[in-house]
Amino acid sequence: MEAVKAKGDVFLTALKALTKKEKEVVLWSIIRDRNLRQMLENLSDRLVIAEEREKNSRPLRDYVQEREKRTLRRSVKA
Repeated sequence: MEAVKAKGDVFLTALKALTKKEKEVVLWSIIRDRNLRQMLENLSDRLVIAEEREKNSRPLRDYVQEREKRTLRRSVKA
């Protein structure tokens, strides 16, 4: 695994050394490649999940009760 990480670090260092326009060209090439784009989407999904896990949560029944109260208030106003 160390060799894989080392190789990844080399590519990342090279990418960071590029100009803004060169980075844009490389990133657009990645986006156009179906397999690489899918990998990026999967990584992005994992990032969102990790961020959501860090947020405070509340029981579902509390959410449902709050939602019912809001719906009831709207129907009374109408």
